[in-house]
Amino acid sequence: MEIGAFIKLQRIKREMTQEELARGIVSMSYLSKIENQKTEASPEVISLLCTRLGLEIDSERDMTIKEKCQNWYDSLYEVNDKQEIIDTYEELNELLSLVRSDSLAMFEIHKVRYYLVLGEYDKALEQINKLNDMSSAFDNLHQYYWYKFKGNYSYLNGDLNNAMRMYNMAEEKVTKIYLKETEVADLNYVIAVTHSNLRNTLEAMEYAEKAIDIFQKDYNFYRCAQCHILLGISYRRIRMYDKAIENQSLAKHLGEINNNESIVQLVNQNLGNLYATKGLTTKAIHYYEEVVRSGEDVVKLNERLLAVTSLIKEYYLIGNIEKTSEMIDKALLLYDESMQQSGAHYQLFYYIINTYQYLINKEYENFESLVADEFIPYLKEQKDYGNLVIYAEMLGEHFEHLGKYKESVKYYKLASRTYEQIVNL
Repeated sequence: MEIGAFIKLQRIKREMTQEELARGIVSMSYLSKIENQKTEASPEVISLLCTRLGLEIDSERDMTIKEKCQNWYDSLYEVNDKQEIIDTYEELNELLSLVRSDSLAMFEIHKVRYYLVLGEYDKALEQINKLNDMSSAFDNLHQYYWYKFKGNYSYLNGDLNNAMRMYNMAEEKVTKIYLKETEVADLNYVIAVTHSNLRNTLEAMEYAEKAIDIFQKDYNFYRCAQCHILLGISYRRIRMYDKAIENQSLAKHLGEINNNESIVQLVNQNLGNLYATKGLTTKAIHYYEEVVRSGEDVVKLNERLLAVTSLIKEYYLIGNIEKTSEMIDKALLLYDESMQQSGAHYQLFYYIINTYQYLINKEYENFESLVADEFIPYLKEQKDYGNLVIYAEMLGEHFEHLGKYKESVKYYKLASRTYEQIVNL
């Protein structure tokens, strides 16, 4: 990072105005030229500005900081103790506020990922906004991580198209910089996941295969398992069920030999989805129940909600109203817990739970109103075509039983058009 951009970043971090920093050293207009790299300041001026910012110039200490920073960056990519990540962050943040270091820009960019790892999305956005003015001064390596982490932020906030745009911009930088193979593999993996969520199945498979080739060489069983899960989902979508089961089974085996129970339960969820797709309800229930029985320390809250709502669907499908009701009660408790813990609005789960609750309680007017006026428009907006087919068909069947054939045909047609859209994706 150029010295002018470095000074500007440090000034912004300290919430100093240009007037406060320049006073008695240079004019404000000259400082502006330094910060925007329109002039080269003398070493004496740079030294005075650094002193006012409270920065030491210590090259030996800077080498130690670079090493510590790299270790911290690496820790953000693996399953690590969050407290250790926080402690190291606080130590580095303190050091980089005192010492002039070339590591500052990269550290500030990695703060975006740090906040995302901690689930502090508002702070991640605040950091992105803080760095926006500085981003034009980033070199190719800085820009690579800048685009990638902005992609991570967009992905986690549900803006998949913008996430893909950011990842593609990061990918364009790969040939211009040196990156570890594992970093390239990680980018390929997040691109694969984003394609998968956008229902670009063939592209998801292409990037997952690229990622797994590198992770296998590195004997990274955890990341290999993630790729196999993604491939399993993709093969299920194109109805190559044997290949889907093969990949999910490989992922489960890797999870077991790596003692990673969260991977095992993620595979169980996906095997449940696979057998539900094939209409093998008993098998689907078996795998979903495995997820529900696992401990809270293994399966995250949203994953348990996903498994329980999947069980609601399957038990209702086979007419087991008692078990459907039991799963609805369990889902409501988990949903309430999710609201207390994170304040997050798990809108999809809310709609699924209430759809089936209205059905089993025979509150048909509420069912019709919720699904037709709220749930289906929500699924269209989210482009959740898989669920749109399910609930459009459900509403079509409901109106057919009531003899409301005009309404019934409307929703059957919606389900049919949506299914064709999925096939063509």
